[in-house]
This record gives sequence, C-alpha cells and structure tokens, in this order.
Amino acid sequence: MSGRFPLTASMLAKTKRSPTMKRYECSVCGYIYNPADGDPDSGIAPGTSFEDLPDNWACPVCGATKDQFTPLD
Repeated sequence: MSGRFPLTASMLAKTKRSPTMKRYECSVCGYIYNPADGDPDSGIAPGTSFEDLPDNWACPVCGATKDQFTPLD
C-alpha cells in the first residue's frame, strides 16, 4: 500500500457538512427539521438543506410556514 487509507462514513459526513445544513425548529410546535433526515412523508429527500426546501413546504406536524422556523445550529 502507498500509505493511503479509506475514508470512513463519519469522516465523509464531517467533510460534507456545510453551514447551510443547519437544523431548524418550528416556533409553533417545536418540530425540528433535520436535513440529514429530510421529510420523506412530504417527498423531501435526506440531505436537503432547509434553504432548499420548496417555498410552500410546511411543518409536517402543525402546518406552520418556513418563516416560522428558527435555526438551531
């Protein structure tokens, strides 16, 4: 071997995390949107940042609009 080593999944996750991949909390009901999980019930794939959610996306728990979410991270 030439001294190289394979990257682990946790190493890759750390390198791919960007400032836009913050979690956001609904100020109405407390639901937390986590980009790592997405919102599969609404057709939002894991890895989708909050900023990339469609403008008409709403909290899956209470229906609050995106402007009622605040960043956590």
